[in-house]
Amino acid sequence: MRSAGLAVKSILASLTALLLAALLAGCERAPQPPAFQLTDVTGAEFGRGFSLTDHNGRARTLADFRGKVVTVFFGFTHCPDVCPTALAEMAEVMRELGPDAQKVQVLLITVDPERDTAEVLRQYVPSFHASFLGLHGDADAIARTAKEFKVFYQKQALPGGGYSVDHSAGTYMYDREGRLRLYASHGRGAAALVHDIRILLQNS
Repeated sequence: MRSAGLAVKSILASLTALLLAALLAGCERAPQPPAFQLTDVTGAEFGRGFSLTDHNGRARTLADFRGKVVTVFFGFTHCPDVCPTALAEMAEVMRELGPDAQKVQVLLITVDPERDTAEVLRQYVPSFHASFLGLHGDADAIARTAKEFKVFYQKQALPGGGYSVDHSAGTYMYDREGRLRLYASHGRGAAALVHDIRILLQNS
């Protein structure tokens, strides 16, 4: 009887060890969160979409670009520095991505609807990269969109006449299923953008 009891204890110990090993193995195989370099905003309650018109005159929503990684930047064509720098940086990103650039859509949403007509955007935005699209709308549509994305913008009078537009500078990134995933502050550099876009392309 004593030997039978020892045998049962041995079996139980073995089963316990097997269960622990299985649990540990399961933990090791648990999916790890992506190692993003940019700010992860997955699950954010803002930036859920837009309804604007592109520079070719086509009505656009975020759903139109499903299947691609989408980047969204708010700016304007008369911007002296931040906007052209951001668009030039995204053009460099597209070159670095090579064939994968076909799976990425870069969007500029104007914060200067008074001057940034479809014609103006059509001349300006694709000059950085042929696939880039400029989006515009009337003043109310732009205000609603900026509010949805928590973007600040405001006209500033210039000495001698005319005006500029102060605005938030940063890029939002969506995965291929249309979910807001990342925010890149201005000046993060092409390398970080390429790194995280590649992750989004692989994981969605």
